[in-house]
Amino acid sequence: MTDRDGTPPAAALAEDVEDLKARFAGLRAEVAALRVERDEQTDSPVEEEGTQWRYPPFILLLDGEARDDELRLLAEWVEGVLVPGYLGEPSADARWCHLWIEHEDAVAHLHALWLAWQELTDPATCGYTGPSVWHRDHYRPCMTELRRPGGPFAGCTKGEHRTEHRLPGRVPSAWHLDD
Repeated sequence: MTDRDGTPPAAALAEDVEDLKARFAGLRAEVAALRVERDEQTDSPVEEEGTQWRYPPFILLLDGEARDDELRLLAEWVEGVLVPGYLGEPSADARWCHLWIEHEDAVAHLHALWLAWQELTDPATCGYTGPSVWHRDHYRPCMTELRRPGGPFAGCTKGEHRTEHRLPGRVPSAWHLDD
């Protein structure tokens, strides 16, 4: 038995399989090239003392100029997006300190919230449900913790700012080495 052009069916099938393999290999190479191109455009490695970070590291792992730069970017987001768009008037049940940047635990929470916001508001990385996930899994728990009566801003009122009410002396750790 032969195909219309006189080729045996098994040979024609083998030829089709080889064509599909070649097409698949070409598509795989295109996808790999697109991933490399995307990663080169979206990843902005941060170097810190010989270590190359693939993504921006958590702010508590930074110090010096790298920490100052990250803190400046965080402050722009908190003051430009979070405060005007989300925070209502502070009260005894929902505190907020305008000097939040002086509360190290608040900085840590807000930085984590900002990192999640960056990832989850980009449809390319999370689809269109990212903002909903951010509100449910990140914003609400973070704000509940920060603004609760016993939270980092517990000693702060409109007329008084206190950071020492929550901060014990620095405990030596792998993150902070004493000179």
